[in-house]
Amino acid sequence: MNPAELLAYYDDDERINQVLEALLTYETATVHLTDVAGSQAAIIASLVTTQAKGAHLFVLQDKEEAAYFYNDLQALSGKKHVFFFPSSYRNESTRDQIDKASVLRRTEALERLDALSSNRRTIGICVTYPQALDEGIVARRTFRAASIRVKVGQQLDLDEFTAELFTAGFERCSFVGEPGEFSVRGGIIDVFSYSNDHPYRIEIVGDQLASIRTFDTDSQVSFEKINAATLLPNLNAEGDENQPALARNDSFLSYVPDETTIWFNNYELIMESVDDVFLNTDSLAKYPHISISGKKSREADLEIDFESVAQPVFNKNFELLVENLEAHQMKKYSNVIISENAKQIKRLYDIFEDLAGGQDKSQDENLFSSVMLSMHQGFIDHRVKLTCYTDHQIFNRYHRFVLATSFSKKASITLKEFHNLQKGDYVVHIDHGIGKFAGLEKIDVNGKPQEAIRLVYKEGDILYVSIHSLHRISKYSGREGFEPRIDKLGSGTWKNLKQRTKKKIKDIAKDLIKLYAKRKAQKGFQFSPDGYMQTELEASFIYEDTPDQFKASEATKNDMESPVPMDRLVCGDVGFGKTEIAIRAAFKAATDGKQVAILVPTTILTAQHFRTFSERLKEFPVEIDYLNRFKSAKNQKETLKKLEEGKTDIIIGTHRLVSKDVKFKDIGLLIIDEEQKFGVATKEKLKDLRVHIDTLTLTATPIPRTLQFSLMNARDLSIMNTPPPNRYPIQTELAVFNEALIKEAIDQEVFRGGQVFFVHNRVQNIQDIAHLIRKLCPDIRVAIGHGQMAGRELENVMLKFVEGAFDVLVATTIIESGLDIPNANTII
Repeated sequence: MNPAELLAYYDDDERINQVLEALLTYETATVHLTDVAGSQAAIIASLVTTQAKGAHLFVLQDKEEAAYFYNDLQALSGKKHVFFFPSSYRNESTRDQIDKASVLRRTEALERLDALSSNRRTIGICVTYPQALDEGIVARRTFRAASIRVKVGQQLDLDEFTAELFTAGFERCSFVGEPGEFSVRGGIIDVFSYSNDHPYRIEIVGDQLASIRTFDTDSQVSFEKINAATLLPNLNAEGDENQPALARNDSFLSYVPDETTIWFNNYELIMESVDDVFLNTDSLAKYPHISISGKKSREADLEIDFESVAQPVFNKNFELLVENLEAHQMKKYSNVIISENAKQIKRLYDIFEDLAGGQDKSQDENLFSSVMLSMHQGFIDHRVKLTCYTDHQIFNRYHRFVLATSFSKKASITLKEFHNLQKGDYVVHIDHGIGKFAGLEKIDVNGKPQEAIRLVYKEGDILYVSIHSLHRISKYSGREGFEPRIDKLGSGTWKNLKQRTKKKIKDIAKDLIKLYAKRKAQKGFQFSPDGYMQTELEASFIYEDTPDQFKASEATKNDMESPVPMDRLVCGDVGFGKTEIAIRAAFKAATDGKQVAILVPTTILTAQHFRTFSERLKEFPVEIDYLNRFKSAKNQKETLKKLEEGKTDIIIGTHRLVSKDVKFKDIGLLIIDEEQKFGVATKEKLKDLRVHIDTLTLTATPIPRTLQFSLMNARDLSIMNTPPPNRYPIQTELAVFNEALIKEAIDQEVFRGGQVFFVHNRVQNIQDIAHLIRKLCPDIRVAIGHGQMAGRELENVMLKFVEGAFDVLVATTIIESGLDIPNANTII
């Protein structure tokens, strides 16, 4: 099934027709909908907005509810006409930090609403919430005055247009990477407007605008031709002595067309949350209202009961789910399960088949239909006899909303590095060797002026590099204080140096290749395919797998099912889901009767992994234990005995695991976390252990040799680039030691309910730093943690910090080894 087939259940639905009829009958209709459950509100909205053309404004209770509704509406109606109006601020409670992505969303929404009022658009669906409406915006006439409209075919003087962009507030730069920037290269102008997700590339031939295309900031490749565009600067800019800030004291409603239908979810709560200046009963009087649940906005012309209830809670009890679906099927209900992941639907079929004793009951009896769709909440509509469940609610998984949060791009990082080059800096050209950067220069190419990078080589030779060949040059990095020898253009010196270096690398790699080839030739244990318990474990993960996480997990399991011993490196940033891959691999080995050793670099990480694994596998018959210096000699002896007897399935420990007295009954999988933290001696001992068994290495920062072997296919590699949805980019600021700045950073983080790491790598005076923080922030709870503390004491401090008993942890670099404390979002 597809989304259209789901909406088809409401074809000719009497309730939808009543809503449409009321909007046509009454000039300012007021419709109140009751007993609307889950994401049914988005289905109703999609059906009504498709047939009742014009503008529709949806005001939800808060950002989270609005974002989920926005995602549901996009999934059902498509992304073309649905837009989001958020608050400008990253933290809406303190309003202390402007978020560029949110400013772009706001400007885009205002531009679309203005286009609806000017009849440049005919359909528009805007989703917002009280905190976004409770901000002043620029007056509409100011907005229109700041807008620069461009159209293919119009007369356009390059110099005048450049001056107009600069006057409007756009910032000129070498390469466009963020909203509010523009660049000029010959007759091509790149402009990143605050009214669009992607920048525009405007080509001027003579004095005529020849083409407008949107392009990708990563690849610089154009992907869509358009006839016209509206260019808008940052209307939220603070201003300076040259360009004063624009007055922002107008209401959002001043942009909303008169024919707009306004939808409310809990009208009373919304009105209490917004200042009367920006939203009041009088300003809303001229618009038709549709309210969903809560108090009515005014006396209703029509009340409609949708007779629906929320999806029941099954708590992963699949027998109860089957009974529920069968009961509804007996009553002639249509059962639909919604998932954006085909794998989840397959998991359900496998689980149902297992419950039915091998018979494919779900398919044979058409127990349910599946729809590939992202939807927040399920419901049961008794009127149309529709049971609509979401897979994440069935499996108790956390469902995230998705909003654009950043403009950090891989390519823009390269451009920033280039932008930071100073004249005289050493650079390396892949073909010509080391030269000096001499800035940008305009050169004539086939009669057209183009910008190029000027490099100076030995004896004053000049090389011009096109800005489209940036990938061929890089900043020189070598020993600090050492000046490299500049190469001469046309000589064979650089070529010979490259060849000698390649030969040395090959010689070094030869022996290592032999070692890995020998390992590849060995025959290892072939694990069986996924069973029912493996499927249930993966389905019980409360978050949706990212695409990279799913690929890495599948690749790991495929390797384990191969007769060749696995040697896979999983490389991903902190918080990208590497531990979950390790849990799945460990469980797969344990269900086949093999023992698993998990090697971690620190005692703290041992305790954390033990808690994580125990929590994830608590409902499964798996024995988990750990081994580190926190344990007494008696307890260590008991752990070793159980390990040798095969009573322990998964053992987690530090380098203590490679000691001579540690014996396994039947080890099948070795998992190494943060390999780069282990010394040479530990790695030599691991060589003997790794010959015949599967090995999985997890790291955020692989050592060069490990990474090189993965890249040349001597070891298998899985790279996890995809961050979890809505993860904000990390902001790094470099400053001198400043007590006022430290106090501000700690107060801001703790005020929003977070925690702080204060890293001080000198145990001798770590108490003095803790005392300083207590003096600066007397109401803040401060703890100290370092490697010279007694094991039990350090473990106790870390556990209390994880539980939220302390606000600030002053610690040495002992915290760097993969500690998972989601609430700690600031490091000083």
